[in-house]
Amino acid sequence: MHETAAQRILVAVLGWGAALLLFFPIFWMVLTSFKSEVAAIATPPRVVFEPTLESYAEVQARAEYLRFALNSVVVSLGGTLLGLAFAVPAAYSMAFHPTERTRGTLLWMLSTKMLPPVGVLVPIYLLFRTVGALDTRWGLVAIYALMNLPILVWMLFTFFKEVPKEILEAGRMDGARTGAEFRHLLLPLTLPGIASTGLLSLILCWNEAFWSLNLTSSEAAPLTAFIASFSSPQGLFFAKLSAASTMAVAPILVFGWLSQRQLVRGLTFGAVK
Repeated sequence: MHETAAQRILVAVLGWGAALLLFFPIFWMVLTSFKSEVAAIATPPRVVFEPTLESYAEVQARAEYLRFALNSVVVSLGGTLLGLAFAVPAAYSMAFHPTERTRGTLLWMLSTKMLPPVGVLVPIYLLFRTVGALDTRWGLVAIYALMNLPILVWMLFTFFKEVPKEILEAGRMDGARTGAEFRHLLLPLTLPGIASTGLLSLILCWNEAFWSLNLTSSEAAPLTAFIASFSSPQGLFFAKLSAASTMAVAPILVFGWLSQRQLVRGLTFGAVK
């Protein structure tokens, strides 16, 4: 009994330690955003200082935050909805109408996520330039949807596989067609999984920086470009950079915190029998 209590205390300490370690960069970023530039580069770092909103005021005066934020919202939601529009029917067909090549196709789709995106930057950039998609919202929506499509299909495939086929077969015997079968049988059973997949895709789209920095310049630039505009190769302006970063990550942090229950519920869908 004593050993069990000691083990629980050890696990709790290790868990809290890991959580604090992961949270510390965010905490330090927010703390630095309220410092002056002199205090931000002080050595040793100052924990006690006089807070100021000077960096936030200068960031807002230099760049229009709301425009960048609106671009992030539009391209993230658009990329997620477009990705789900393709992923749901693809996962449905693979889960309930598999062929001998289904598993190989899924593994091939996942393997594409392991390739460095810089390897296809030049052809995609030239393609976007040809079709006029550079620095456009719809161009980012398309690339975000394609970027997350393998993960969306795989996650939805695992959720759909948890649904007993007998339920769908009973619906077909009652005369339900594919559309009615999906709306009235499959969708209510897998809605938590679809919702968690959409939430994960939204977070991935919001945090994507490589494609947004290389395929946009001003008109469609999201918050990742907003942060990059305050970076300095000399390593200066830490306070302004921290303020810009805090303004960029705050919305998705709040959204993730509010939706964590739904996300966990969906990701554990079908895990407990």
